This record gives sequence, C-alpha cells and structure tokens, in this order.
Amino acid sequence: MKSKIGTSKNSQPGAAVKEAVSGIKDPLGIIFTTADYSALEEISLELSKLFPKTPMIGTTGICYAGNEIADKNFLVVTAITEGAKIAVGAIKHLATAPLSDLPVLSSAISEVRPGNEDTVCFEFCTNDEEQLVSTLNVELEKNNISLAGGTVFGVPKGEKSLVAVNGKIYSNTCAFMLIKNTSGKAYVFRENIYARDEKKIAHVATKVDLKSKKLISLDKRPAADVYSEETGIPKSAIVDNVLNRPLGRAVDKDVYISSPYEVGSDGSITCYKRINEDDTIYFLKLLNYKEVEEETLKEIRSHIEKPSLVLSVNCIYRYTLFNKENYMGTLLSNLSSLGNQSGYIGGGEQYMHQHVNQTMVCAVFE
Repeated sequence: MKSKIGTSKNSQPGAAVKEAVSGIKDPLGIIFTTADYSALEEISLELSKLFPKTPMIGTTGICYAGNEIADKNFLVVTAITEGAKIAVGAIKHLATAPLSDLPVLSSAISEVRPGNEDTVCFEFCTNDEEQLVSTLNVELEKNNISLAGGTVFGVPKGEKSLVAVNGKIYSNTCAFMLIKNTSGKAYVFRENIYARDEKKIAHVATKVDLKSKKLISLDKRPAADVYSEETGIPKSAIVDNVLNRPLGRAVDKDVYISSPYEVGSDGSITCYKRINEDDTIYFLKLLNYKEVEEETLKEIRSHIEKPSLVLSVNCIYRYTLFNKENYMGTLLSNLSSLGNQSGYIGGGEQYMHQHVNQTMVCAVFE
C-alpha cells in the first residue's frame, strides 16, 4: 500500500485544502482532520469537490502528522494512493439505534471483500462508544476485520461533536473507513502504559449506573472509599490523579483503562468508560512509558518491518501527560520512524471489542 500525507497551517479553509492536497492525485481514500471546528464543513465540501469519487471521512480536534501537532490552524490530509480497496459509511443514531445502519457496514464489507489479516476498520465517533463497538463487531468479527478508532474531542462548549463522511456532516454518528491492503498485511495495535499491581487484590463492581457511566460501589462499599483506602489518595484528589492511578477493567488477561472524572457526594466515581456490574476492577499504576513504547515499536516491526502507513489515536490524557513530561515530540518522532504517520487526539479510543481510555491505538499497513 502507498500513501501521501499533506498538511497546512493556513487559517483559511479553502487555501488550507489547496496546500494540503498539493501533489495528491486520484487518491483511493482520504482521512482528514482539522484542528479548527468552524472549518470542518467547508473543508469537507472542498475535499469532496476536488475528489468527488474518493471515499473520505474526517473530524475536528487536535491532530498530528509526522513531527507536527496542533490544536488550531492545522489541517492533515492522509491520502491512500495505491494498493488498497476502500469503502466508507456512517453509522448514525448511536445513542438510540445504531443497529439500524448495520446494512451500511455490511455493504461496505462486501465492497472491499476482506481477506486474512489485510483489512482494518478505522473510525471516528461522537458518542455512545460501547454501543458502537458492539454494533460494529456484529459484522467485523465474522469477517476478520480489526477495529481501531477514536472519540471526537475538543468541541467548543455548547457545540455538538461532529464527523464527516463524503462531504456530509453528522452528529450522533460514527464515520468509518474499511481499508483493505491489497499488497500486504494490516494490523491494529494498542499501547497501554498502565498496569495493575499484582500485590493488590481485585475488586468487584457491585453497583453501577450504566447510562451515566457511574461506578457506585465496589465490594458493596462506596467506590471512592475503596479507591482511597488502597491508594492512599484522598477522595477529593482522585480525579487529579487520573494520569497516575486510573481504574482498570479486567477482561481475561487484559486490563482496559477507565478514566475517572467526577467523585460524587455518595462516594461514587463517574468514568469515561462504562463499567458493568460484576466487572473486575483494579486501581492501576503508571509504568515506565518509554520502555513500554520501545516494546510497542518492536512489536509493530515484528509484524511489519517497514510500514507504509500508521494511523493512530492518542487519548487526551496521554497527550496531557506527555506534554507535562516534555515527551510528546519524542512520541511523534518514534511513530514517524516507522513510516508515514498521522493521527488524532481523542476523548476515548476503540480497539477490537473494547472502548478504552488513556490508551494509544493504531492501524498499521504493510
């Protein structure tokens, strides 16, 4: 597979598109991200006019390409130019009835005809991630298609989260792109820089509110009380310590991160990732993230020695942590050492069968 990534820092949408697509001809597919919320619709329309037959998806928020990252006046256009079959679509009504658009995904799968370890579903979604992941995997799992994507983040206060599909703008929607690598393999990877403390016991979620993503009790006691006693962190400081001690939901041998953002007066903890009743919960610890990243790069290269394209989503909390540690530039340089790379800072991440927090997910193509 071959790709070309174009960028622009021009504040005028039309001029930004013109600059970013310079040198891109007859692309098979386009993924674009703009750091400017107000420019999303115009950029989407301009790209669709320039490439009317090209399937494309996009969104708005903090984005990056190569060694550059920005939260304003930045457009990234990632064009897949050779060696791929691509189909896109919109899964709408995420909050109420996403299954109603499952035929859209089925049709897209029929169009690309996935093979063995050669097809990835990359997506941006606006809300209700758990419902989305369950919906997508009705078709993805049985067709051997891996999933990686991110939740829209950084929307101005009072505005709706938005995604773009083929020039049209949607809320309450997932914009997906199926990418079949016709000249090699395609895989998805997850980087988790947190782990459970093997010396600590597991806890059981005994009462939850699924709609509000509130963890009310652990082991039949207020969740914040249990967290505070084990970690030594005062209940009033639980949210402030999210970068160091998030919650983790155990699934088999894996742990998927759930980030707390509010502690209630009743001792409940509200998280960005839903926790189900009877889930096994750990309070995680931050690992040596430099060592973890070295292992991630090694794992990617063990599957694909010289990637042609890396599409990634990094959680806003990772972005916050790495900025604090002056490490974000190093992360981008390391990703760029793999090959062409672009990505997005999300408010949550989707990986295979799970919605997660504080994680990096990426799709890598041979």
